[in-house]
Amino acid sequence: MEVQNVVRTKDLKWFLIKRFLFIMMFIFISEELLNMVYRLWIGPFLIETLHIRQLSVTTGDGSVMLLALQMLLLSVSAFLPKAIAGWVQAIIGKNMGGWLHVDIDSPILDGVTNRGMIKLYYASVIIIFLVLLLLTLFPYLVSAYWYYRAVSKKVYELLLAEKSQKEAYDKQRNLMLSDIAHDIKTPITTICGYARAISDNVVSDEEKKQEYLQSIYTKSMRMDELINLLLEYVQLDSSGFELHKEKADLGEMLRENIALMYSDFEENNMKLEIDIPEQKFPYEMDKIQMGRAVVNILTNAVKYNGKGTKLSISLCADMNPSGSDDNIDTTKDNIYQIRIADDGASIDETLAEHIFEPFSRGDSSRNSSGGSGLGLSISSKIVQMHGGKLLLERKCEDGYVKAFLISLKRN
Repeated sequence: MEVQNVVRTKDLKWFLIKRFLFIMMFIFISEELLNMVYRLWIGPFLIETLHIRQLSVTTGDGSVMLLALQMLLLSVSAFLPKAIAGWVQAIIGKNMGGWLHVDIDSPILDGVTNRGMIKLYYASVIIIFLVLLLLTLFPYLVSAYWYYRAVSKKVYELLLAEKSQKEAYDKQRNLMLSDIAHDIKTPITTICGYARAISDNVVSDEEKKQEYLQSIYTKSMRMDELINLLLEYVQLDSSGFELHKEKADLGEMLRENIALMYSDFEENNMKLEIDIPEQKFPYEMDKIQMGRAVVNILTNAVKYNGKGTKLSISLCADMNPSGSDDNIDTTKDNIYQIRIADDGASIDETLAEHIFEPFSRGDSSRNSSGGSGLGLSISSKIVQMHGGKLLLERKCEDGYVKAFLISLKRN
């Protein structure tokens, strides 16, 4: 969930940056087009129609917006008495930078004494320049509105995605708690029943009593294993957890953890095929956590396969991972791949889709093998925290039934 939040934050940042750059380009092009229209058509038309007389011009930035604003103010000042109007126009021209000073002297007003007609004329001039000013501001208004709509829509989509993710997370958490309660309740019921039978002297046969005690011990160890796995899963999911990475040899780490599981392989008469080259496989990792990811997969192979199963464990550095996606760079010699394959029980498609989720396992395994369904989820989370991907290969071409692939980008 935290990784998805980071992805959404990056997505929003790039969305805002791209939209901002697009708007800047739109405003720049619009201003250039408006400037050209003013210079070629609107300006000459107004000068000819209104008899705008240019008194003085000095160099400046030639901003269309400033020109329209200045001309608007100059037009409004015409409502004042002539002496005051001249003084106001001079002040406006000075305060606006002095780069342009204009005056309007239209022959339309020659001989006109009706003050209503004069006011109507000046009002028309003001309306014209207001329209020009609005036209100048149009790219900015359109850009602001479009940016507001785009950002609002994007934020709304992110809020919906976050809500959907939270609902899915809550649903998964509730299912996980339900499975935990089931997996703890089953051995507790057995322990309570056997302990009560021994305490009430219901069982007098010593051999039967020892059998009950052994069952109590087994169920207790099963609960201890489940609780430890649950604590590991919660620890990895907590915000304060950090990997303690260091440069190490991936091949050596793999050999060490295979050796830890060797007695389990022998007990189940499993045939091992180990292909780990003697060369160094340098990788920056948390050896304890990465070892735990490997051991969980090996433990899964022991629990869910019958005796005599053939197990293949290999490590290579120049193989493109099967089923890889965009999160893994599959460039040759850029990937380390750990492959753990077996010729045991197959995994059906329904379970395969959710096999790396907490408590994902077949219904029969709940009562038979005693697996918790947390091991592979923990392994997947650890590999992801190292920037890699844990994948399931259901169709192998080398005689094996299935394979788990740990693909790690070389650092």
